[in-house]
Amino acid sequence: MNGASREALASAREQLDAQTDNASVDAAKLAEELAAVTALLDREVSLRRVLTDPAQSGEARAELADRLLGTKIGGPAAALVSGMVRSRWSRSRDLADAMEELSYSADLAAAQRSGRLDDVEDELFRFGRILTSNGELRRALTDRNASVAAKTELVTTLLGGRANPVTARIVGRLVAQPRGRSLEAGLDALSKLAAHRRDRMVAVVTTAVPMTEAQRTRLAAALATVYGRQIHLNVDVDPEVLGGVQVRIGDEVINGSIADRLDEAARRMAG
Repeated sequence: MNGASREALASAREQLDAQTDNASVDAAKLAEELAAVTALLDREVSLRRVLTDPAQSGEARAELADRLLGTKIGGPAAALVSGMVRSRWSRSRDLADAMEELSYSADLAAAQRSGRLDDVEDELFRFGRILTSNGELRRALTDRNASVAAKTELVTTLLGGRANPVTARIVGRLVAQPRGRSLEAGLDALSKLAAHRRDRMVAVVTTAVPMTEAQRTRLAAALATVYGRQIHLNVDVDPEVLGGVQVRIGDEVINGSIADRLDEAARRMAG
């Protein structure tokens, strides 16, 4: 997002944090209601345009939103929607995109309250890896000819009772409402959103064999020292990494694997 939309999203995030910091607010219910508003804005493009029309005052847009949604969603969700439509948006779609982000953030806040945010992060990462290695499952969850009910039922079968309820909810929502994005991209965005809730960075670590808990702790501490922020490790095992470790943080790769050292040596010999 750019310009006005970036500022509007920043304001909306602050409003959401204020809501979810309030113990009396049901964060899971808030997430569900914001997801429903997102779906409405996706379906009703004309409504989305009216609610972001710069020719109308923010107050007029908020009054319209309240008339349409006030009796259908709870007070916390209504307050968030009202604040968002009062803001200026560079594009009408940005409002729906921001609403979706807030819905997922509210669910992640619910996980954080229960002390299970780390579990949700890890489960999202592992599910993404399962998708990468299981083409049949990926096709089943992204098949445009399959009904939404059938795909969400498959998610429930896969994750129900095995993963945190927040994980099952948000993966089910990603499958039901892909919004033009791949499932893998959605999972990656959610992983980053979860890390942001703790102001942490996500490091994808690839090793030849599983890391011990002590190794994870030492590596996380070393990376935190380098980056000046807490680092959450998503660890992946790849037998082709002959030894050492490869760490990817955003677009940066810290490469210490033996396989890559051999490749580098081969390149030098060839040159």
